Amino acid sequence: MNHAALRIIRAEHEALAAMLQSITLLLSHYRRDKLAPDFELLRAMLFYIDEFPERLHHRKESQLLFPMLRERGAPCVDTLDKLDRDHAAGERAIRSLEHALLGWEMLGEPRRETFEVALTNYIDFYRSHMRAEEDIVLPAALATLDEGDWRLLDAAFTENADPMTGHAPDAVYEALFRRIVNRAPAPIGLG
Repeated sequence: MNHAALRIIRAEHEALAAMLQSITLLLSHYRRDKLAPDFELLRAMLFYIDEFPERLHHRKESQLLFPMLRERGAPCVDTLDKLDRDHAAGERAIRSLEHALLGWEMLGEPRRETFEVALTNYIDFYRSHMRAEEDIVLPAALATLDEGDWRLLDAAFTENADPMTGHAPDAVYEALFRRIVNRAPAPIGLG
């Protein structure tokens, strides 16, 4: 079965993982070469995570995909409940991470470790979260949902148009994505 929603969910997971990996690579580079961090770039990358995965991707899962699975009697209700809690916690976590970055930028080196620990926790949290979605929820969706469900999901997820998954950025986000792509290291950018 070839459903657009499945491809988009997986592509958006890959984009988030790549963005987090790029942030980690940047931090390693700054530390290794004793460079001052590019706080503007780091803020832009965290803002992307807040705008796309947190606000678009997760909302469609929690408000559309997960309720469909519950209604159809999918055998993964406990996992869905945990993932919904993760989505709520993720919104708080990204804001906490953005605050930790601001603390490092404004107060200097004594706040670096706070940011790095928060980032490591965030990355571990989301790796586990995405693994549960891909290993448990998506197979349950394939086994449980009907073609009408998939048409609705495909249409909803197609609206996301995350530029990190190959879509042209909406005019509002064009400068943000140009900044990230031009300054961030691979796998996200050209820098």
